[in-house]
Amino acid sequence: MKKIFVFLIVVTIVFVSNDLSKEEVIIPTESIRFRVIANSDKEEDQALKMKVKENLNKDIEKILNNKKSLVDSRKSIEESLPLLKETINKTLKENNTNIDYNINYGENYFPTKEYKNVIYKEGNYESLVVKLGKGEGENFWCVLFPPLCFIDEENESKDVEYHLLVKDILKKFDFLK
Repeated sequence: MKKIFVFLIVVTIVFVSNDLSKEEVIIPTESIRFRVIANSDKEEDQALKMKVKENLNKDIEKILNNKKSLVDSRKSIEESLPLLKETINKTLKENNTNIDYNINYGENYFPTKEYKNVIYKEGNYESLVVKLGKGEGENFWCVLFPPLCFIDEENESKDVEYHLLVKDILKKFDFLK
């Protein structure tokens, strides 16, 4: 009986300590989100969305390289809107489509999202949003500042590494003290 009791205590301690060690990745209040919304959920529309996202990410990574403040990031994005439009136009042309699109940097609506087991409430957030066509399809989204988009793409497979890298990035940008 004592062995069973000790075993149950050990199992309980392991589960409790495991839950306590899990960390949530919270998007800071002062952040800039990024979203690309597909025209529809058709396979070709989703593929086009991903191509637009990939090409924009290349530009955005250069634009925001070494930006350590929200103010600097805002300014760089605003100044680069013509370049981003050019990239979208080029991507659409390369994919033989003349679909309309809209790009907006400012306050944009985001529905409730779950990411890395954290629920993000719906609402209007500072963001760069690209809507392809009717914008009725599934979307890609991430956080441009602090630069969580680029971390996530580099470290998709390991949550532990992701949490540590995110923590390091947030410290670097003075979100965590």
